[in-house]
Amino acid sequence: MLSLLISILVSITLVGGLMASQAKLGMTIFFGIIGFIASFYLVGFLVRKKITKVQNELQEIMLDGQRRMNRKIQQFQSKPNGNIKLIQRQVETDQKVIYKKGLDFTQHLEPFKKWSMLMGRQIATMRLQFLYQLKEFAQVDEILATGGLFKGPMMMEPMTVAMKMARQYKNKDVVGAEKTFKRRVKWFRGDRGTLLYGLMTWIFVKEGELEKARQLLIKAKDATGNETFTHNWERLSNDKAKSFSNMGLGEEWYGLYLEKPPAPKQQRARGNARNGRGF
Repeated sequence: MLSLLISILVSITLVGGLMASQAKLGMTIFFGIIGFIASFYLVGFLVRKKITKVQNELQEIMLDGQRRMNRKIQQFQSKPNGNIKLIQRQVETDQKVIYKKGLDFTQHLEPFKKWSMLMGRQIATMRLQFLYQLKEFAQVDEILATGGLFKGPMMMEPMTVAMKMARQYKNKDVVGAEKTFKRRVKWFRGDRGTLLYGLMTWIFVKEGELEKARQLLIKAKDATGNETFTHNWERLSNDKAKSFSNMGLGEEWYGLYLEKPPAPKQQRARGNARNGRGF
């Protein structure tokens, strides 16, 4: 990486100058090390500052799109007798536009790959998430199959891990999904592991492994304190597996596209239903 190369060159130049001036060996080594460390952190600071600026632009694009979409939903909810299916299609279209903009914007981070050793993995992680939301699952699987220290996506967030597990399940690799869960869930303490517990129990139920699901729900309740797991445990314990639902996990759960969200609600019209007049 260029930052490392620049630091080495600075250190070599400094050592060469000190040796030419016949400085003591100990002093030469000391200032050579200091020169390397100082230049490495200075270059890193300047690069991170530029990266942060680009990442903030990306975040603003996403937030602006979300605000626009929320306004449309609020307008719909305030109008009685609206077409629910129409607003759902509009919301899906708006979401795709937002994710597509975010995906395209990741190109602005490409130049930083030669400066930061982990930038390649950060870009892969962002593209994985955008492509998943766009339902471009073939490309998602390609990114997940990419290995290596500097190429594969980073499994540092529960949502990224959940996406990997969901794709493993959809690709008939339930064993792989369970291995991913066991390997990663221990890194997410408290409620950070909620999505992973919810997904794994859902997979067990879909595979007919109801006892495994019930036992894992007990662990999930204790680990996260989320009431959804209590309700699902009660359903399974009362032979109501068909009523099993992770609805209580909210938007993150629906973002995996495994369970359909409920239709948006509308406000009821006020006034007399017969003559349409309110008093």
